[in-house]
Formats: sequence, C-alpha cells, structure tokens
Amino acid sequence: MATPEVLVKKQIRRILNEEEVYYAMPIGTGYGNSGVPDFLVCCAGYFFGIEAKAGNNKPTTLQEDHLYRIRKSGGRTLVVNETNINELKELIQWMKKNLSAE
Repeated sequence: MATPEVLVKKQIRRILNEEEVYYAMPIGTGYGNSGVPDFLVCCAGYFFGIEAKAGNNKPTTLQEDHLYRIRKSGGRTLVVNETNINELKELIQWMKKNLSAE
C-alpha cells in the first residue's frame, strides 16, 4: 500500500508529465545530498525545487536549508501536499505563458 506522500509524488509526476516539464527526482542516499527536494524542475527557463509532503507534514530542517539555498540562488521552491496540488498545475501554466525564456 502506497503512503500518502508517495501518492502526492505520483500526482506531481503526472502534472509535470502532462505539462511536458523537465524534472529529475534525486535520491537522498549516502552517495547523494540528503535533504535535496523531491523534484528538481526546469520550466519556462526557471529552476525550482518541489518538496512533496502529506497532510500537515513540514519539511525537515535539512530540507528547509536546501529550499532556502535554492531561493537564495535565484530559483523558486514549492512545498506541495494534497491541499495545494492543483496550484502546481496553475503555476506551471502561468510560467509557460508569462515567463518563457525563449
């Protein structure tokens, strides 16, 4: 049985695929960077990180640090759960329409 967070990630992947947006899902292991957002995304020339959470769960201190460093470097960040998943699609569509780097 899938955990609630896995279901949120599945919905995020579906939206990113439908919108034909580039993304990568890094694996936080001993060989990678722990705390990196669940999704690293490029849309309309902009980089952003998406951290998936379920319910009222919040990013850990390490995850918050990575999100802060992305914003400090000029990127954007999102924490997505079941309650705001639809905002992700709206944001992507807005970015494509208004921020295209081409």
